Amino acid sequence: MPLLSVLSLCVQYQSAQGVVRAVDDVSFDLEPGETVGLVGESGCGKSTLGKAIMRLVPTSDGRVFLDGDDVTRMQAGALKASRKSMQMIFQDPYGSLNPRHDVGTIVGQPLSVAGWTRRDIKDRVIELLGQVGLPADAMRRYPHEFSGGQRQRLGIARALALKPKVIICDEPVSALDVSVRAQVINLLEDLQQATGVSYLFISHDLSVVEHISDRLIVMYLGRIVETGRSEDVWDRPAHPYTEALLAAAPIADPRIARSHARSVLQGELPSPLNPPPGCSFSTRCPYAQALCREERPMLRDVSDGRKVACHYDLLEQPAALPRVARVAN
Repeated sequence: MPLLSVLSLCVQYQSAQGVVRAVDDVSFDLEPGETVGLVGESGCGKSTLGKAIMRLVPTSDGRVFLDGDDVTRMQAGALKASRKSMQMIFQDPYGSLNPRHDVGTIVGQPLSVAGWTRRDIKDRVIELLGQVGLPADAMRRYPHEFSGGQRQRLGIARALALKPKVIICDEPVSALDVSVRAQVINLLEDLQQATGVSYLFISHDLSVVEHISDRLIVMYLGRIVETGRSEDVWDRPAHPYTEALLAAAPIADPRIARSHARSVLQGELPSPLNPPPGCSFSTRCPYAQALCREERPMLRDVSDGRKVACHYDLLEQPAALPRVARVAN
């Protein structure tokens, strides 16, 4: 049985202009010890999906199961108890830590809420700081005394406090320098090997996602358009949007970059207030046909573990867009 199951999850916001479908009928599973990468353009619903799974934003439909328990139907007491099994690392290491609290209070807060004694909290905080590479005396300092990378380590320590089975990583390295990103990613991988925790890793940085993910989910305008094993999706994307994302990825080797003819998607991301009829990607897709503008494709199996929402069988056709070499780490 999957550790985390998301079934037909929907999140809608009411605005002055109408209903915004931020997450639209999303389903996937997360296995124990697995890392699933979630990628897509800004505004496609990645972070909203992560927060909806955590019940930090209300859902309009769908279910979320954690270890077989329905998180979306839990009352306050049961939801509070489930928090020890699922935690979140937030995108902004500057805004996610309370500047009025010292590190001991910040990292120890989940333990305090869970009813731990002060002595046990102190011992556990010291242990957590050591796990993320920070000294024990850091617990008496405040967030403004740390660098961005160190603050994100504090966020990771807080997420690990109750030994969760699942951690939602909402772009945990996007606000960090490139050199610091590698340190945080390596830390997350080391912690996964030591604890067996599962990650839903949300990011728009393709090189990071390729490095850390076992499976990949690609979202566009609130919906999943492709999913599969990470290496399969990178080697041969099955959806035109995934292909365009990889073609736009930066290439570290300048010789390869000069010889690579980039294909740029035309047009802007459609508004979730008024998505186009049929396939939501049809307004930007180089393969779009009349059927694409009339009928929305459903997510279908195309090979072992691969699913794609597209009328065009990209895997059976020669690529119209140039293939890109694997993204350099």
